[in-house]
Amino acid sequence: MRCLNLGCGTRFRPDWVNLDSIAHSSGIIKHDLQKGIPFDDDSFDVVYHSHVLEHFPRAAGYQFMQECYRVLRPQGTVRVVVPDLEQITRAYLTTLEKCLAGDPIWRVNYPWMLLELLDQATRNHTGGDMLHYFSQPNIPNLDFIVGRIGSEAKYIAEMAQAQRQSSDARLQGLSWKALIRHRLWQLREFLYRLVLRSDYAALQVGRLRLSGEIHYCMYDRYSLHQLLSDCGFTDIAVCGAAQSQIPNWAALRLDTEPDGSVYKPDSLFMEAQKR
Repeated sequence: MRCLNLGCGTRFRPDWVNLDSIAHSSGIIKHDLQKGIPFDDDSFDVVYHSHVLEHFPRAAGYQFMQECYRVLRPQGTVRVVVPDLEQITRAYLTTLEKCLAGDPIWRVNYPWMLLELLDQATRNHTGGDMLHYFSQPNIPNLDFIVGRIGSEAKYIAEMAQAQRQSSDARLQGLSWKALIRHRLWQLREFLYRLVLRSDYAALQVGRLRLSGEIHYCMYDRYSLHQLLSDCGFTDIAVCGAAQSQIPNWAALRLDTEPDGSVYKPDSLFMEAQKR
């Protein structure tokens, strides 16, 4: 079988073809998925992507899924993982109801649920208010957040704590080449500020909105099913993190951790077949 992992990040299989906008490893092909999928028709038995589709505007997401259909072989499987709008919304409403009932524990969780629902679609700076939330010296509900978004929460917390260091402390570990690049970047930004003045803030927002970090869409089991159907896929079904038509899926550990827990518990997992 020939398998393709799109927008793989740091979770990839060396025996698969892996694409991402940043090549974290020699086993990853650097490619901008907004430019399509750089393979011939009917090239793969499996196409998989996790938390990628929501980063496309709706029309571009349709085109992306058409590309997934194109590169799949007949009877091939597409596996799509996205943040589950239904699950997140239900969790928010449960939190709201418990807060209105006066539950002090859920009042602590309420700010996080607002962030989970809105932040990645509305943020105007890298990391958004989620990063600010994680920068607290003591996060009061870290266990709750890990239960919501998985082990990634601990990584974000570590990153946020590192951001609290002084700029001098962060620069100490850089190589001389990296330090030169950083200083050149600082000079470029100084010149931009000098020329653009008040418009520099708009440049920063525009950079972020076009960087691929933003969520442009959210999907639930109905809207994702409709999208897959519109693109020509059949046998569309919701499945679990360790459940799949892909042979030996659970052992691949792409949607699960080594201990069997779900990597991104706030996700919707859906598979479909090409005619």
